[in-house]
Amino acid sequence: MRESTIEHYLRAQVRAAGGVVRKVRWLDRNGAPDRLVLLPVNRAVWVELKAPGEAPEAHQSREHERMRARGLKVVVIDSLDGVDTLVRGA
Repeated sequence: MRESTIEHYLRAQVRAAGGVVRKVRWLDRNGAPDRLVLLPVNRAVWVELKAPGEAPEAHQSREHERMRARGLKVVVIDSLDGVDTLVRGA
């Protein structure tokens, strides 16, 4: 399965749950997640999508940890099940 398949599924599932997905481009910042998922009831989550079994690169993991240290929720999703878990709120 390709990352694009997971992205398409993410958009469809979030939309079905009443939310939106925004693709984000960062200026002068490498490694930051490239999607912001906005779900009902004040749930905002930064999402990094990967192909199944693929892990974030070291510079991405460092940036994700910087964001988490400041209270932001950042998740890495590499499967359709990961999308379902995000949308369910687990």
